[in-house]
Amino acid sequence: MVLNWSVKTLQLNKNDVICIVLYLLNKRRFNQIEMYKVYINEKPLIICNDTDTETLLQIYTGKKILRSRYMGKTKVLLQHIDMMEKAQHHDVVIIESKDFETLKTDLKELFKIVKASGGVVENELGELLFIFRRGFWDLPKGKIDEGESKKDAAVREVEEETGIQNIELGKKLIVTKHMYRTRQGKRAIKKSYWYKMKATKQTLTPQLEEDILKAEWLKIADVLKKEEAIYQSINDVLSAYQA
Repeated sequence: MVLNWSVKTLQLNKNDVICIVLYLLNKRRFNQIEMYKVYINEKPLIICNDTDTETLLQIYTGKKILRSRYMGKTKVLLQHIDMMEKAQHHDVVIIESKDFETLKTDLKELFKIVKASGGVVENELGELLFIFRRGFWDLPKGKIDEGESKKDAAVREVEEETGIQNIELGKKLIVTKHMYRTRQGKRAIKKSYWYKMKATKQTLTPQLEEDILKAEWLKIADVLKKEEAIYQSINDVLSAYQA
């Protein structure tokens, strides 16, 4: 019923309908894939079971994909990571294996894992709380302190980075991962837990000592129209929020 209504209203042709159905099916299958995705230099490195590779290839149709098979040599993983750090020859890098758990363990051992929490805060007008830091529009988040829960850290970090008060904590939305370099030059993965939140619209105070220049209430569409970039991992968070 919903599909028929949408087709009639939008006046889609047969090819459009096929594309929409395939997209929805692939999106559903994407959520069922056992994989580990890390953004490196704003491009996704995806490791997966080799039985799921074809689905990923369909989802990323039209993208320049590097597909590689893991044979147990971590040196090969390092070569892929180096390549993604230094250049952007590919839109997506997929590394597959028959033994996904071993592949995931081997990859994670190459990094320090740093856990963080943050939130997507919505006000009564349907606007979201964004921050502008280091040339990117972002969402407030920060490192989880020792002994602190993910939920408590999410609320604390949002409060500290934006000056907001009286947050109503909601459900967990998604977990994202991206690679960065520590001050010592070591590779690390920031594993961020994201929560849905609500708060009334109020005056914001960006945390300047954390390089946050702006904290603003904005519609998603307005953020995407801005000249400044938005992190790919944040796009994933916004997609999870809108799902």
